Amino acid sequence: MKTYMVVHRAPELSWEVVEDNWRILANIESADWVTTYFNVNEGVRYCVWQAPDTATLEKTFGDLEISFESMTEVEETKPDMWGAGKWEEHLVAEATADTLGD
Repeated sequence: MKTYMVVHRAPELSWEVVEDNWRILANIESADWVTTYFNVNEGVRYCVWQAPDTATLEKTFGDLEISFESMTEVEETKPDMWGAGKWEEHLVAEATADTLGD
């Protein structure tokens, strides 16, 4: 699965509709909704998804008539990985992990 950041900007959409869509999206099987950051006043949502490809997400949103502004494949990092010596520890742990290549 790949990870995508999907930006939805629809200030004209009622928040009830957004929440109704979330109830549906939380239960789909073709992709995994990871998290969403949102600003109700501006009508913008930044959603993180895991899916095999963009076509899967485009179909998911299209079937529900959910518009999106952009969809970008992304990776994640966290501040604690960048502290003194942490990156080197991470690389060593990753190289010896049982899940290497999964």
